[in-house]
This record gives sequence, structure tokens and C-alpha cells, in this order.
Amino acid sequence: MVVFVAPGAGSAAFVAGRRIGGAVLRNRARRILRAAWRELADEVEDGYDVVVVARAAIVGARTQVLVAEVAELLSRAQVIRT
Repeated sequence: MVVFVAPGAGSAAFVAGRRIGGAVLRNRARRILRAAWRELADEVEDGYDVVVVARAAIVGARTQVLVAEVAELLSRAQVIRT
């Protein structure tokens, strides 16, 4: 997955394109990304908009693996509170 971070109001968006698969797989990918975000949202500093883009490898991935990956990407973007 890819994470885009920009200064903003503190909102989050989740994108899953057609390369993920059919509508069911895309909706599942977005649902899992939202669940991962709910676990990490309190740790993200205020004032940043975040866009999480799913890639094809997300199909079949477990939520806890995605939580760890999103946390890693957000820490690399330096928006996670320590």
C-alpha cells in the first residue's frame, strides 16, 4: 500500500482501484484499511490529511498485518506521536 500525507484538517481517505479486483474485493480492501486506521488514528498528529491507497498485495492480507504496515508507513512520514 501507499500512504500520502499532507497538511490539512485531519481527515483520512481510503482508495482501492480496479487492479485490486472486483467490487467485493475493493470494498473488502477499503473496509480493512478503515479498520486499521481506527486502531492508529489516535496516534496520528493533528493537522494532517492521510490517503491510504491499496495495492494488489492487500488481497488476502490480515488486518493485524495491515495495521503494522500502516503504522510503519506513518512513522516513516513522521506523523505518529511517540
